[in-house]
Amino acid sequence: MASTTFTPTSGAPAVPAPITSDRVREPAVQAFWVLRIGFAVAPILFGLDKFTHVLTNWDKYLAPEFSDVLGVSTHTLMYVVGAIEVVAGLVVALRPRFGGYLVALWLAGIIVNLLMIGGYYDVALRDFGLFLGAIALARLSAGVVDRTPPLGGGGV
Repeated sequence: MASTTFTPTSGAPAVPAPITSDRVREPAVQAFWVLRIGFAVAPILFGLDKFTHVLTNWDKYLAPEFSDVLGVSTHTLMYVVGAIEVVAGLVVALRPRFGGYLVALWLAGIIVNLLMIGGYYDVALRDFGLFLGAIALARLSAGVVDRTPPLGGGGV
């Protein structure tokens, strides 16, 4: 089947092969897209819900120590959390390699927060699974997504 890396003859480092119709059938490419879409959409939806509280009252999931130290109400802090989650989802959509690590770091913070509250150990364990998925997304991004040359303005 198609090679997953391409080594240029100019001595430049190897880069992932372009995503062609043959590569789309590869399990790693499919897994990458499932994770990329999921870790883009979920943080955006959960972040927006911090403003509407349709799914739940998110304020109960924030350790009171944070509002005490910062001198801001839990509800106000949840607006900040929501905005950060929306941005994190957009970063995953646009730059999945960086975004995967960003979401993993954010989930690690959520896990610590939940352990500080106590009583939400099941949610913390679920978020640990999501943390592992975000790391997997970041690692898959390095091998699946094309990297653009430095003069091309970016990469993934």
